[in-house]
Amino acid sequence: MKIPQSTIRLLTGRLVKILLNREVSTMKSNTQNAKIEAITEKTLVLGIDVGSETHYARAFDYRGVEYSKKPFKFSNTEVGFVTFKAWVLDIKEKHGKDKVIPGMEPTGHYWFNLGKFLQDNEMKPVLVNPHHVKKSKELDDNHPTKNDRKDPKVIAGLVREGRYMIPYLPDGVYADLRTASNIRFQLQAELTRIQNRINRWFNIYFPEYKTVYGKPDAKSGILILKEAPLPEDILTLGIDGVNQIWRDAKLRAVGKTRAKTLIEAAEHSVGSKEGVVSARMEIRMLLEDYESRNIRLQEVMALIEELVNQIPMAEKLLEIKGVGIKTVSGFLAEVGDIRRFNDPKELQKLAGLALVENSSGKHKGKTTISRRGRKRLRYLLFEVAMSLVAKNPEFRELHNYYTTRRLNPLKKMQSLMAIAAKLLRVFYAILTKGVGYDPKKMVNDIRRPATYAQAA
Repeated sequence: MKIPQSTIRLLTGRLVKILLNREVSTMKSNTQNAKIEAITEKTLVLGIDVGSETHYARAFDYRGVEYSKKPFKFSNTEVGFVTFKAWVLDIKEKHGKDKVIPGMEPTGHYWFNLGKFLQDNEMKPVLVNPHHVKKSKELDDNHPTKNDRKDPKVIAGLVREGRYMIPYLPDGVYADLRTASNIRFQLQAELTRIQNRINRWFNIYFPEYKTVYGKPDAKSGILILKEAPLPEDILTLGIDGVNQIWRDAKLRAVGKTRAKTLIEAAEHSVGSKEGVVSARMEIRMLLEDYESRNIRLQEVMALIEELVNQIPMAEKLLEIKGVGIKTVSGFLAEVGDIRRFNDPKELQKLAGLALVENSSGKHKGKTTISRRGRKRLRYLLFEVAMSLVAKNPEFRELHNYYTTRRLNPLKKMQSLMAIAAKLLRVFYAILTKGVGYDPKKMVNDIRRPATYAQAA
């Protein structure tokens, strides 16, 4: 029987895909080997113990032979950095090295300036896991103490073993976007804390306020709270007084009916009558803080939109129903330049959405996500996955398929993670290939679902 050419092409394509996947898997398993092989006889390995004001460094060859007689101490200043560079170049020339690999721990934000200096001076830094440093120190001398002499040596040893990661230091628009995004998250966190304090105030002094306003930050409600924060103050104003405040502010959709409801709530309030002088001051200060941070947040969002518009194809991401500017800006801030990734699976790994299986011998454990990576990126993707399931018909259909299919149906949370990973692949395709979002392709994936979703 003659086999159709279409079938042959299909089988050939699948075979090639299988072989390529195996090749990629092999390459990824040898990542540490590749890092070790990058360190040769001509490589100078530096271990740097980073501090807030002072850093300590030691220099070694690829075998662990130390070139520095004692730790080199230098300050976190321009003069200190220049002095450190001169020290490194001197050792490099004296021992005939043509490459420098400086390693350090990502200790908060203290390494940023030194890392950028090293990168700008053709000494790209690498980072080691602080947990690995701690455990390695204990293995060396069975003592967990920290000192300026031991730490750089341990860090350099981890670098020689290939147990490091290459950090990404964004520049240009991506650096601005990451900083602006961090400011947004900080302001949002501050607003949440202030809202919680406002809610606490209501619970003590005016619990009935929440029966009038579903949101404590309603504009008409805040106007009244500024003039008459306590129930007794509102009763003093009366219906006409409350309504007049709204009319002066030219607010629509509020009037005497809403004013009457507020007055009735004040009349029957069980709020505390003690400490009212301080209570008035407290709510005034809370409202001022809330408004000032809201203004700052609006300023930051305006800057973020301006920065996102500078990134090619970013506007295409906003065409996906359920994806907004906060999602796009947060994604780009965490990922940076998408061109540095060769495959969307690398993005999954960065987000901690890579699949891992806990197996031992004949026991096959459950397949779960790694949760190793940028926590904020993973949280952002999970939030937008829920939004897509609620607002986007294609992703909702995909979610329904994942959770109701006959073979290996997913639980709700598993499906949301699968959708988050799917969105990563969609973002990657749009930003790297310059294509638009195709809803029909999303629906077609239900008939041939992604490998990720099958394994989840």
